[in-house]
Amino acid sequence: MNNIIPFQKAKNKLTSAEKVGQLFMPAAFINDTEEEILLLENSIKKHHIGGLCFFHSRASAATNFEGKKKVIFNTQSHETLKGLIKRYQKTSKYPLLISIDAEWGLAMRIENTPQYPYCITLGAIQNNDDLIYKVGKNIAKDCKQSGIHWNFSPVVDINNNPNNPVIGYRSFGENKTQIVAKATAFINGTNSEGILTSIKHFPGHGDTATDSHLGLPIITKTKEELLAHELLPFQKIIDYGIDAVMVGHLAVPALSNGKNIPASISKDIIKGILRSEMNFKGLVVSDALNMHSVSKMYPTKGELEWLAFDAGNDILCFTENITEGVKTILEKAEDNQIEESFERIWKLKERAINNAEKDLKELINPDSLNTKLAQKSLTLLKEELSIANFIKEEFSMVTIGKKSDTNFSNSIREKINFATFSTKDFTIEELKNELQNTNNIVLSLFPPQIKPSNNFEIGAEELEYIQELIQTKNVVFYLFGNPYVLNLFSIKKVKTVVVVYQDFEVFQKNAAQHFLGNAEAKGKLPVTIN
Repeated sequence: MNNIIPFQKAKNKLTSAEKVGQLFMPAAFINDTEEEILLLENSIKKHHIGGLCFFHSRASAATNFEGKKKVIFNTQSHETLKGLIKRYQKTSKYPLLISIDAEWGLAMRIENTPQYPYCITLGAIQNNDDLIYKVGKNIAKDCKQSGIHWNFSPVVDINNNPNNPVIGYRSFGENKTQIVAKATAFINGTNSEGILTSIKHFPGHGDTATDSHLGLPIITKTKEELLAHELLPFQKIIDYGIDAVMVGHLAVPALSNGKNIPASISKDIIKGILRSEMNFKGLVVSDALNMHSVSKMYPTKGELEWLAFDAGNDILCFTENITEGVKTILEKAEDNQIEESFERIWKLKERAINNAEKDLKELINPDSLNTKLAQKSLTLLKEELSIANFIKEEFSMVTIGKKSDTNFSNSIREKINFATFSTKDFTIEELKNELQNTNNIVLSLFPPQIKPSNNFEIGAEELEYIQELIQTKNVVFYLFGNPYVLNLFSIKKVKTVVVVYQDFEVFQKNAAQHFLGNAEAKGKLPVTIN
């Protein structure tokens, strides 16, 4: 890919229509058909769009909100991605800015690629922000090796609502000071490889119980409360220095003169709060404009694109009506509006594209870093019975969510012999019969889902059985998932609770070493459990 021409030359060379085209960043899907690829290529040529945001497929969560389409997994997705980026770049008159959501690595969008822990796991790590720097750096290297310039990350929303259906595990936690420190470390690591970042979801999506993919969340806090909490991480990182801010689809009446209008199309919030009061000079990018919280409010094609631009967004992400959007903006926008956004976009593109990797290399094996993260994040939440004393007596292990031969159980079995049972192999009634005379239970829970909807997809019968074990047995509880799962139970009678957060092999093996007394639990829960 050729370097991009300098801004001073570009501002005179590009036509007004080409400059407006640069505002648009539609979705590109890795697993598209040839027909769909050709349609996007035609749009790139016709409208000179500025960039693409890559997603897995049209059936992935980012576009298939109700989950009615089946996701087809493609083990060659990463190779397909690299090929498509090259193909789309060749199609474009001007180099495209390529973005992706890679909050925990390319694995967020692409199977068989490196995955790092969720932010909630990193939030448990104490006084080791150098490790979070390395996470940002490793993810940036993988982006670089794939032809991606921009990681829409990190999330700096404060995780202060356990029922949040869309943020939760994507946040570093509920401590705003820790969020700033960890997000800054992640940003520095990312920028060290020349990859752009974007903090999100302004003005703060943490304290909502509505998924903005489906409906419009409304935050009713006062401006003073927001300045002291939700807005503080954004302000601190803006003051420190950040490439871009992504504005979310949530209504915050205290910041928009009492109106229940999405922040992403609110002049009061973007031009007033973000630009004027918080003094942000960088690039503003909208959250995906296909999300139902805004797209269903404005069915007229081109209207939403205009409103988002007129409110102060420089880049319109996941735009679905490019032809009408370009036309409407050209008709309604002042020349200086277009020129200001074009300048911010082009200068960012210059920096990102001129630093891009020319010869793509292999992706990084995450195991070494993930092992260190596992060791530093493991959290001993409660210990009324020491595991050292527990293992002196006979015990059995009950695994929920996976078969009994997990890396956790197998690693322990190398040193200690015990019986293993799993809800994948036994019915609940069979388990009750098998364990009726067993007093000591190691309960290893692998929730099927990281999001809280439908009780993390843990079945009602399994939930009831877990509660029964807690009430009637001596239980040592290892949780390989979102710590908010613990809110589903009364854990007063649990003897010991250990939060592992992830089910990666290295996390399971480290948890086994903790059980055997060979590893310390050095993490601290980054959220409050009821």
